[in-house]
Parts: sequence; C-alpha cells; structure tokens
Amino acid sequence: WTNRALKSLTFLNLRFPNNIDVINDLGITNLILGRNEDAKKLFKQVLQFDADNGFALAHLGFIIKVSDNNPAKAIPYLKSGIESGDKSAVDARFYFHLGDAYQRVGHPKKAKEVYDDGAAKKLFLSRDQRSLYNVDRLTGKPWWDPEDLPYQNTIETLQNNWEMIRDEVLEYFDRSGTDFVDEAENLLDRGMWRQMTLYQRGERNKKGCLNVLKTCALLDNLQDATNCRRGQVKFSIMKPGSHVWPHCGPTNCRLRAHLGLVIPGGVKIRVGNKTRHWKEGEFLIFDDSFEHEVWHQGKGNRIVLIVDFWHPELTEHEKSTLSPI
Repeated sequence: WTNRALKSLTFLNLRFPNNIDVINDLGITNLILGRNEDAKKLFKQVLQFDADNGFALAHLGFIIKVSDNNPAKAIPYLKSGIESGDKSAVDARFYFHLGDAYQRVGHPKKAKEVYDDGAAKKLFLSRDQRSLYNVDRLTGKPWWDPEDLPYQNTIETLQNNWEMIRDEVLEYFDRSGTDFVDEAENLLDRGMWRQMTLYQRGERNKKGCLNVLKTCALLDNLQDATNCRRGQVKFSIMKPGSHVWPHCGPTNCRLRAHLGLVIPGGVKIRVGNKTRHWKEGEFLIFDDSFEHEVWHQGKGNRIVLIVDFWHPELTEHEKSTLSPI
C-alpha cells in the first residue's frame, strides 16, 4: 500500500505544491519506504512554508539523529517539534531520540529531564524503561535470577556446555571470524563490538550456524532458547577500550541472558542503577528494555553468548501473535 500511497501523494503534490499536509504525508511515506533523503527534503520544504510545523520539525530531527548520526544538529529540531504543541510530535520515538541525543553530546541531566517528561506523559513505562513495543502488564525489573524463570533446564544445559561453546567460537574466530559483523544499531561510543547471529526472530541463521555446528546442534534441542520471535541468539565479542552508550532495547517482552565465555578483568554492565560483572560459565540475566551500559576497561576480548527468552508472564497466545522484532 505504501507504493500506491507514494504515487497518489506525488500526484497530489504536483497538483497542490503548497499543501503542507500533502507534503508531510509524502514525507512520512518516503520515510516508511526507507527513502530518508527524499523525506528529509520534503520536511525541509514544509518548514519553508511553516517554520513552526511540529510534525515536520520532529520528523526532520528524527532523520538527522538516526540516519545522519548527528545528535547535536538533531536536538533543536526534535526539541522544537515536541514543544510545538502538535499532538503528532508527542510520540515516544521523538522523546527517546531527543534524550539519547542529549546523552551523546554530554548532557545526561537534560536527557533525564526528557525521559522524566516522557514517563509522566505515559510514553514510557518509566524513566529507565523506555522500550517502544510493550505488553504493559508485564513485571518490569532490571535484573533477574535464573531461578525466577521457567527455563531452568535450558539454562543449566547451556551452562554445563559452556566450555564446548567457548572453544568452538574461539576456533572459528581465530580461523576466520568473517561472519562477525559490527554492531549495527549505532550503540557503540568507542572501541570494537562485533556479533554473529545464530537465531533471529525464532528462525535459525544457517550462515552463522555453519560456523559453530556443535553449538547450534545443542541449541536446536533447546526451544526455550530459540523460539523468542522478539529476540536473537548470538555471539558477542568486545575488544578492550570499548564503551556502549546507555540505551534501551525495543521491547519488554523478552529477557536477555548473557553466558560468560571469555571474561577478562575490567568488564562490567550497568542495568538500571546496579552494575554487575560477568563470570565464565554463568548467566547474567536482565531486562534489556531498561537502560543499560557496558564498559570494557580490561585486556583481551570479552566474549558472551546472548540468548533472548520470552518474558515468563506472556501467554502462549501472546507469544504466537506478537509481531517479530
């Protein structure tokens, strides 16, 4: 339907070139189609007619922040859009990215003010839990203990086999490692952080699994570890000197488990207001919809296996009908 909408709106724009609503609609359609540069030009065009148009300001700021990776330039557009009074700009995405932009330019206090405002408007579950795709009734807490979850057999099986998993991924990484790719969500402040996916959206990644056949053979028999359609199973390698920006995952419907494989000193993760350290052969389990941040201040690579589990309070119907992420 978006391609049909694009054709119709393009025709309307030719007939009514000064109609702000048509231009804005054409901009958002281009944005949905991934034509961000075209969308940016259209929102700029709107602002030439109406410099205070909240819809165009917020969306232009969003594009500059996400596509151009320019948080400093995005801030005035996002801020003006939100403050315009336009109801369409009172959206969790814009609060999310304005706060993140402030964080990245060195103004964490302003970021918290934006998050507090978003939480007060019920755009976020809380200041620290800022996921956008939620089931609101689910229990939210930053850290979880393995015994709190109905996945004991899976957790114990993976922990009991951690050395095999470690040895296999190290052998692949030393031999080639070409299927490890840079983290793709622009979350890395500095350093190097690479990942190799084995399962995504509940589906096996054949390319990744070919590199670690024994690990995937083990996972194939652990449905709890592989059936979360709002998560992944993947290896994560981080080099010394790395720092990951404070950020929140997209959904409160999963819990993220890290199995420590190679853990040097000087690595730590903060979730909410508590900081913990990985241990080799053990899981750290947290709700990644809460703000979290990672530091590697040690020596040697940090390697973990990431496994996303469904939140234990979801019903089977919800698990089967929630949209994948």
